[in-house]
Amino acid sequence: MKISQLLVKTLRENPAGAEMPSHIYLLRGGYIKQLASGLYSVLPLGKRILNRIETIIREEMNAISGQEVDLPLAQPCEIWQESGRYDAIGPELLRFKDRSGHDMVLAMTHEEAITDLARSVLSSYKQLPFMIYQFKLKFRDEPRSRGGLIRVREFVMKDAYSFHVSDADLDAYYDQAFAAYQRIFSRMGINPIIVQSDTGIMGGKLAHEFMLESPHGEDYLILSEDGTYSANQEIAVFDRESQSEPPLTLEKKATPGKKTIEEVCNLLGLEKRQTAKAVFFDHAGQLVLVMIRGDLEVAEVKVKNFLHSSILLPASEDFIRKFGIVPGYASSHGVATNANLRVLADISLAEGSNFVIGANEEGYHLLNANLNRDFHVDSVGDFALAQSGHKQVNGTSRLRAVRGIEIGNIFKLGRKFTESMGAGFLDEKGQQQIPTMGCYGIGIGRLMAAVAENSHDAFGPIWPPPLAPFHVLLVTIGMDTEVMEEAESIVKELEAKGYEVLLDDRDERPGVKFKDADLWGIPVRLALSKKTLATQEVEWKVRGEADFSKVSRQEVMARLDSFYSETDKHRK
Repeated sequence: MKISQLLVKTLRENPAGAEMPSHIYLLRGGYIKQLASGLYSVLPLGKRILNRIETIIREEMNAISGQEVDLPLAQPCEIWQESGRYDAIGPELLRFKDRSGHDMVLAMTHEEAITDLARSVLSSYKQLPFMIYQFKLKFRDEPRSRGGLIRVREFVMKDAYSFHVSDADLDAYYDQAFAAYQRIFSRMGINPIIVQSDTGIMGGKLAHEFMLESPHGEDYLILSEDGTYSANQEIAVFDRESQSEPPLTLEKKATPGKKTIEEVCNLLGLEKRQTAKAVFFDHAGQLVLVMIRGDLEVAEVKVKNFLHSSILLPASEDFIRKFGIVPGYASSHGVATNANLRVLADISLAEGSNFVIGANEEGYHLLNANLNRDFHVDSVGDFALAQSGHKQVNGTSRLRAVRGIEIGNIFKLGRKFTESMGAGFLDEKGQQQIPTMGCYGIGIGRLMAAVAENSHDAFGPIWPPPLAPFHVLLVTIGMDTEVMEEAESIVKELEAKGYEVLLDDRDERPGVKFKDADLWGIPVRLALSKKTLATQEVEWKVRGEADFSKVSRQEVMARLDSFYSETDKHRK
């Protein structure tokens, strides 16, 4: 392929609004072009990389008995109503009517469609287990598109779904999928952090995320310093290191104008851990009051999971006051029972004692307040956000928080979809049973961006050989006839041996060509000029290395074979 014939345009300056290296370099290198917020066109260089990613994933999915299918993007609303997600999911699920007035959706995931397919063919336990997968366009009306391909509205996912006779059978297959994911990312030069994660709208009982540590990541991961624990911050657990003393007498204390934990602590000379604060949410018209130790923060996802809800909004002051609660001096002390009020307490309050809490009276707090004696709650649970410095549960190690980009996830879905949508099979005794499911996803464009995040320098991406758009970039210096003819000869020779070559045949200065070469990140760059032609040599440079060397014309093939020996199976 010649540059002069390739649909590509490089940019000299960083695009406005692009901050992540992958976003910058994918735009500057001509891999993608933004059409609108969260919508990107993929150009030939980018498409070649995406195709290589799909090939690797397809090989690993087939290796664990996957069967490839292709399901519709546009789907009737009925299957989403069957699963219960049509009303549970907010505006990120794009709803529309077709020309007949029928309610439809653009799928953001394919659990409903895959379950509908499975129930149409599944009848006997003898058909189980099986796994089906696809590479499919999705649409999620993402409110915060960012980072180029990291968070977009339209994207291609590899989603796989397995069906099993039992939870034990799912557990065994889950381990196979886990190992397949490790192989996929290893082949792409990524060593992911693997964390337990929230199942979210997917449902299910267990999920793992494969994360790339990055300062630009959108998620926070909690890792123990000894490497024995890892989880997404949303669900991470930790030791409260609580200190309990004998209950003291409740005391009312004037705290005029002191509404925040910091203000109260400064006034009374206390530490934050000696206080309790109240955090309020509006849950579909029900006021949810979460009480938690003053030095901790509420983990909203944990509250959502406890309430089995995907939507939780901050409560307004007017709504809070309707229940006899005074914002700024709030707690559940003296609050009357109300069907529309639910009070939750973090375990930190059950494990500790003698807290300072709001008196529900303007300008006053209560000292030495204790759970159940002085303030009531409906439920006690883990509602706190793990952060750096917290102690690991059942261990001596401290936890640290790092930022990461999700590059893949796997779920034990259980029977959430098969049960609600009536998928079943007859067991060996002829009894009707419900299959259990697993789900395994990878965002293809996001993974390409993650690889660029993981492997780049100050000049552009450094593509791992299995993913590079071409094996070799051949740059001509000058437009002399003999140089161009020799370049064509080299291209033919390399292509005959299975190497994919990009020939930079443009009439441009060497500096321009070499800067573009860095943006394209092709593993091996050869340069041919009138000077090297005279000595029957070419310049050889490996992307990411500072120096180049001269190689005799006869040695080029052998050197390429040696360079690519570890990735030979990725050649065409």
